Amino acid sequence: MNPCYTFEKKNVVLMHGFKEYCALLFPKGSLLQDSHGILIQQTENVQGARQIRFTNVQEIVEKEAILKAYIYKAIEVEKAGLKVKAKKPEELIIPEELQHKFDEIPALKTAFTTLTPGRQRAYILYFSGAKQSKTRESRVEKCIPNILNGKGLND
Repeated sequence: MNPCYTFEKKNVVLMHGFKEYCALLFPKGSLLQDSHGILIQQTENVQGARQIRFTNVQEIVEKEAILKAYIYKAIEVEKAGLKVKAKKPEELIIPEELQHKFDEIPALKTAFTTLTPGRQRAYILYFSGAKQSKTRESRVEKCIPNILNGKGLND
């Protein structure tokens, strides 16, 4: 379990350990002024969270004052009640392989449309991430039972 530090029951900073690095994660990091250029957006799909990564203990020691300043800034963001503005979801293109299954199994389309927008998005990104049609078909096929049971990709 990763440590999570809060202010007035709101997450301010989390600690994460990975194989190659450890990180401080700021859930509202996009709202912080990154005067030292050390905040990282993990992937293009992440909207608000930002990380500061470390590959050795010495980096943490050297940046101690900077890290404290970022943590205090994150607390100020919470005190001010600021919220991350969610990007408008871009129009997701349903992969051809999924559309074929919708045509083949009407209950699948019904089940898919009743999933939350986030779950639909996760499936579409997962299916679309495969370069070959055969892989996309395989992914769709494997996920059909979960979709029919109203479950998300990672449920």
